[in-house]
Amino acid sequence: MAKGRYSRLHGKKWSTITLVLFMLFMLSLVLLMLLALGIVSLPISSDDSPPNDLSSFSRRIVTRSKGLGERKEQWTEILSWEPRAFIYHNFLSKEECEYMISLAKPHMKKSTVVDSKTGRSKDSRVRTSSGMFLRRGQDKIVRDIEKRIADFTFIPVEHGEGLQVLHYEAGQKYDAHFDYFLDEFNTKNGGQRIATLLMYLSDVEEGGSRCQTKNG
Repeated sequence: MAKGRYSRLHGKKWSTITLVLFMLFMLSLVLLMLLALGIVSLPISSDDSPPNDLSSFSRRIVTRSKGLGERKEQWTEILSWEPRAFIYHNFLSKEECEYMISLAKPHMKKSTVVDSKTGRSKDSRVRTSSGMFLRRGQDKIVRDIEKRIADFTFIPVEHGEGLQVLHYEAGQKYDAHFDYFLDEFNTKNGGQRIATLLMYLSDVEEGGSRCQTKNG
């Protein structure tokens, strides 16, 4: 009787080991398929790179997201894990940049900051640019860009604020600041900000346009 129990236990043990080995085999097979399709890639670093150096780490991806105009190959460059900072190369097409500028240009006003006590906008010397907000999903091109932002950041479209287009003249600025809410009104209205995505609409050496903040 004891021998029969031992045989059953021994059989169950080998069944568990076989199942684990099969799952590991299938996981390896899936990883090889992803590598072959270019969906994931392994970091390649030179011998001269210091340990944990992410400066040369990039992930090339092929995207078929909708949008206006032709975009060059889009690829992601990892600048830092803590804090997380990435560069999405060729995120917008030239036509999309020009379209967003044309939408915003007639409506640009002096940029404001949020009053931490009231939650309302107020003028401040720390921010001297001009800007305006586009309505969320106001047309197909804007919706396509918002969808692309959601795909790249892994944050749902409905958690994002409307695209904000900013313009900086020579000498204008926005002093260093934390990009989250300190007031209860904005936190309750859309949730706390957890990520910011900047899209550059003009080809200049310095400056740019801040367009999207994602909420949690």
